[in-house]
Amino acid sequence: MGESQPIRFGAFELDAGAGELRKQGLKIRLQEQPLRILQMLLANPGQVVTRDELRNALWPTNSYVDFDHGLHRAINKLREALGDSADSPRFIETLARRGYRFLGEATADAGQIRSLLILPLENLSPDPEEGYFAEALTEALISTLAKIGALRVLSRTTSAYYKRAQKTLPEMVRELGIDGVIEGSVLRSGSRVRITVQLLHARTDRHLWAESYDRDSGDIFALQAEVTEAIVKEIRVKITANEQSQLARTPAVNPAAYEAYLRGVCYWDKRSPEALRTARQSFEQAIAADPGYAAAYAGIAQCFNVLGWNGFVAPVEGCEKARTWALRALELDPSLGQAHAALAWVAAYFDYDFATAEREYQCCIRLDPRYSTAYGHYGIALACVERNEEAIAKCKEGISSDPHSVMTHALLDFVYWLTGRFDDLLKHAKRTAELHPDAPHAHWALGIASVEARNFDEAIAEYQHAVRCAQDAKLFVGLLAEAYALAARRSEALTLLAQLQSAEQYVNPFMIARIHLALGERDAALCDLEVAYAERAAWMIMLRCDPHLASLRSEPRFISLLRRMKLPS
Repeated sequence: MGESQPIRFGAFELDAGAGELRKQGLKIRLQEQPLRILQMLLANPGQVVTRDELRNALWPTNSYVDFDHGLHRAINKLREALGDSADSPRFIETLARRGYRFLGEATADAGQIRSLLILPLENLSPDPEEGYFAEALTEALISTLAKIGALRVLSRTTSAYYKRAQKTLPEMVRELGIDGVIEGSVLRSGSRVRITVQLLHARTDRHLWAESYDRDSGDIFALQAEVTEAIVKEIRVKITANEQSQLARTPAVNPAAYEAYLRGVCYWDKRSPEALRTARQSFEQAIAADPGYAAAYAGIAQCFNVLGWNGFVAPVEGCEKARTWALRALELDPSLGQAHAALAWVAAYFDYDFATAEREYQCCIRLDPRYSTAYGHYGIALACVERNEEAIAKCKEGISSDPHSVMTHALLDFVYWLTGRFDDLLKHAKRTAELHPDAPHAHWALGIASVEARNFDEAIAEYQHAVRCAQDAKLFVGLLAEAYALAARRSEALTLLAQLQSAEQYVNPFMIARIHLALGERDAALCDLEVAYAERAAWMIMLRCDPHLASLRSEPRFISLLRRMKLPS
C-alpha cells in the first residue's frame, strides 16, 4: 500500500501526504519521527520492521546511544497517540532486540503514487563523456517534480546511492517507503536525443507506463515538460493551479546555455581540481550564450569557493572572485539561494564576518531548502563561534534534507570534530564511509577520528587513502604529514612538509602551522598562523576551536590573532 496516500486502520487514518494522523476525522498531534515510524510499519503490515531499518531510515547520523533513546521515545509517543499498550498491543508489537510489527488490518488505494524515486537515467550514447547529459536530465526531472507539494520526491544523491547499490524494489520500499520508481535511458547522437522512461509501482513491481521521446536537442525544455506532464498524469497526483503554472512554464534561457550549465553542475559536484576547472569553463560557456543566466554566475562563485577551501588556489583568488560572481548573480536574480550561500561562504571564511555569514546562510535556506550543503557550512560557522549545539543541529538538518550526500555527512563529521565530540565523530565517520567508500572526505573523517583516538597507524592509512582518492590534493597531503609527525615518524613528516613548501600550487599556511606544531616547533607554527591571517586562509575560521591548536591558546600571539578575528579568546 502507498506510504503517502491515506491509510485506514481501526478508527485512525494516516495521511502522509499532509503529514497528519487523524482519529474519526480529528487531527492528532504527532511529531515527525513517530509519524515516519508509523508510515514504515503500515507499509509492511504483519512484517517485522527491524531496528537497523528504522535507524538507517530515520537516524542515519546518530550514535547507537542516541538512536536507542530516540527510538524508545518515538515509539512511546506513537503508542500514546494511538492509545496503544506495549503489554497488550492492538497496533504495535515489540519484538525484543529485533524491531516492531504492525498488527491488524490497514487499507489504502494501492494504485496511487505520492512518493517517488527517480533513478539516474542510463547513458546509452556512444561517447561516455555524454554521461553528464543523462545526469543533468535526471536532476532536472527531480527538481521539477519536487515542486509538487503532494508528491514526495527523493533527492538526487539518494537516487544515485540506490542505483549504485543496486538495491531491489522490495529493499527500496522497505528502506524508503516509496510508492513509485522511475527509470530510463538517454541516447544522444548528433543533434537528436532519445529519452525512454518507465514508471513502476514499487510495492507490486507492476509496470504502469512507458514511453519514448525522440526530439532535437534544441527542444530540451519542451522535452522535459512533456515527460513531466506524462508522469504527473500517470501517478494521478493532485496539483494546485500555481504548481500547474510552474510546470508549464518554459525557462527563458538559451538552450545552449542551459546545456552548458547542466554540464557545469555535474562536474562541480565531483570537486576535484580538474572537474572544477571543467565546471567553471562550462558555466562561462553558459554565460557567453546567455549573459543574463544568473545561475551560471552563481555556479562560478561556488567553484571558486571550493577551490579556496581545498587550497587549490590562494584565498584572495578564490574568495574575492567568488564574491564578484555571486554579487553579479544576485543582481540578476535576488532570489537565487545558491548565490546567497556563496556570499555566506566568503563572509565566514574570508571576511571573518559571522553575522553577515549567518544572515546569508539563513537567506539561502529560506529560498532553497533543498540546497543541503548550506546547512553544513552554516554549522561550521556556528561551531567556530562556539554555538555547538546549534551547529550540530544545523548539520543534521542538512542530512535530513539529503540523507545520502557525502558532503552533508562529511560536514557533520567536521562539526563533531570541531566541537570535541570525538566518540560521535568516530561512529558517524564509519557511517559516512559506508555510504561513500571512495570519497576522500569520508577517509579524512576516519583519519581525524583515529588521530584523536591516538591510533596513528590507522589515521595514516586513512589519510593515504584520502590522498589517492583526491589525486594528491595538498590539503590531504598536509593532513598525512601531520599524522606522521604525531606518530613520531619525523623523517616522513619532514619529507612531505618539504614537498608542500616547495610546491608550485598554493598551500594553506594554516595546514603548515599544524604540521610544525605536531613536530614540536611552536614558534614556526605561530609564524605560519600570522601568514595565514594575513592571507585570509580559509581554515583560519577554525583558529579558536581546532583541537590541534589547543596547546597554543595561552600564547600572547595566539590570543592577539583571536582578538583580531573577533573570535572568543
